[in-house]
Amino acid sequence: MSLLFPGSASAGPEGAPAICSRKACRAEASWQLLWNNPRIHTPERRKVWLSCSEHRGWLEDYLQTRGLWKETVPFIPEAAPSAPAQDGNS
Repeated sequence: MSLLFPGSASAGPEGAPAICSRKACRAEASWQLLWNNPRIHTPERRKVWLSCSEHRGWLEDYLQTRGLWKETVPFIPEAAPSAPAQDGNS
């Protein structure tokens, strides 16, 4: 059972706001949760999940419990990379 949607580190099509990575949440993202899986990623690699203020704690706890969380920083759409979405599956 997937608890997360793939998050995007940039605004959606036509400038639509980036949304929270928590499953079924459609709120605008205000945080970036940076993480990596040390079993499969190099130490410097950072994957990104986006979060609204309401789900920030839940998503951080999810990543911390699994030893994946690295850092949480504010999400600023203008400063976000235009790279494809970083998904929650790898």
